[in-house]
Amino acid sequence: MTQRILGSVVAAALLTTSAFADDTLMQRFEKMEKEMAALKAELNAIKTEKAQSAASTPTVEKSGAKIETASADEPKDLAKTVEDLQDEISEINKKTNGNNLKFGVDFRTSIDNLNYKMADGSTEKNNAVLSNRLWLNMSYAATKNLSFVGQLAYNKIFGQRSLSPDNTHNTDGFDWVSGESAYDDTLRVRSAYFFYTDDELAGLDIPWTFSIGRRPSTEGHLINFRDDMKASSPLAHTINVEFDGASAKFGTEELTGLSGSYFKLCAGRGMSNAEPRFNPAPYATSKDATNTIDMGGIIVVPYDDKQYSTGFQYSYANNLIDIKDSGFNTNNVPATSTGYDPTMEAVGGLHTATAFAMVNGIGDGWSEFLDDSIIFVSGAMSKTDPYGAKTMLGSTESKTGYSYWIGTQFPSLISDEGRWGVEFNHGSQYWRPITYGEDTLIGSKIAARGDAYEVYFTEPLVNDILTFQLRYTYINYDYSGSNGFFGSTSGTPMAIGDVPAPMQSSIVDKAQDIRAYIRYKF
Repeated sequence: MTQRILGSVVAAALLTTSAFADDTLMQRFEKMEKEMAALKAELNAIKTEKAQSAASTPTVEKSGAKIETASADEPKDLAKTVEDLQDEISEINKKTNGNNLKFGVDFRTSIDNLNYKMADGSTEKNNAVLSNRLWLNMSYAATKNLSFVGQLAYNKIFGQRSLSPDNTHNTDGFDWVSGESAYDDTLRVRSAYFFYTDDELAGLDIPWTFSIGRRPSTEGHLINFRDDMKASSPLAHTINVEFDGASAKFGTEELTGLSGSYFKLCAGRGMSNAEPRFNPAPYATSKDATNTIDMGGIIVVPYDDKQYSTGFQYSYANNLIDIKDSGFNTNNVPATSTGYDPTMEAVGGLHTATAFAMVNGIGDGWSEFLDDSIIFVSGAMSKTDPYGAKTMLGSTESKTGYSYWIGTQFPSLISDEGRWGVEFNHGSQYWRPITYGEDTLIGSKIAARGDAYEVYFTEPLVNDILTFQLRYTYINYDYSGSNGFFGSTSGTPMAIGDVPAPMQSSIVDKAQDIRAYIRYKF
């Protein structure tokens, strides 16, 4: 037995001396934890064996004392080794603050069946658009208060390197959807920011956080259900684009007495109007017709007890843009004298506001099915702010649009862990959110000026690591321009029945997307 103990100690010593030479502190930490667990298990086995044999071990009396034939100190060397390893792990834990660099993979292969009916009655379609989307996730907590989070994204159509036509090169500078749309074969930074959190603010019982960088601002609240994601902070009814900026969140539960209450301040920049690197004055303000686009907003969640929740969001963005010339003159007839000019210009600002209410678990013990079901309703508005003589959505006057969104998600009818969902969206004539990053190949259903219907189910194939989803999205447009920009060139709402004949072949009346995917997350 002594030889077995010494053999274990020697093996542990050889492992720690030979392997630790080239390893990082965290690798050493993990290896020692495994070794210590093995040694502890062996020590416990020896102690159990010792206890079981003690009853049957003969003893002899000598000078009034009982002497066992097997020494009680036999496992001491092993116990000392375990103690030494524990001390070294504790020391490494202090040096690394007990944190680790973590990586994750989210890989999805999709096939989409797309169908469009144009305003002139013609159809456009693609029976099988195959695409791969890869997200590489990383995070590191340097201290208990400060951490870094990042994500690299690759999103590409099978067998095609780029989907950027020559006549849209002026839009290549915008990165609102660079990680959201199947675009090309470039690996891009989808998010990268540091995150600070604390339990107190200036001595008050107000937990707070602060972050700055390329913030996650897609897959926000409500849209995250069908996307099978943990919600990012924006309310997706009005904001769903990638953005660079900062945010600060303040918990108010102790102050208000309302469960889960908080408010969050957000600010970001959607475009910097700067000259290229090799211009005579690199990065100076450009003389183009565009200007720097900034956005600010506030999110307020008055109540969230995990079953009942509600939230509000307001934002304002300035210097929003549209292309200068669509190639059609004022009579909507192709005009060769002006031609197509995709150059961008600033046209005005935009106010958006939204509010939602959600029930996560319908009733109180009515049934297991309802206990695990979700229902939500959301309302939103947008209001344009044209600059001077510029026009937005076809008018020099401010226009207000409205939208409502209702949905439900409930347990699968064929498996224990799957989720099914049904959603409906409606948008008015002048409805204009900023949702270009929504994950639908036919365009944002949330932005639809008309009605959008969606049904989906998500089923696990291997635990929650490998999943399958089938989704059907149908949009019936009442007005054009739902996926355009903010001015009058691409964003003017025209009733589908009133679209002039020369433009009808380029205006979508109805669109549908049938998507199936397999997704690996780890």
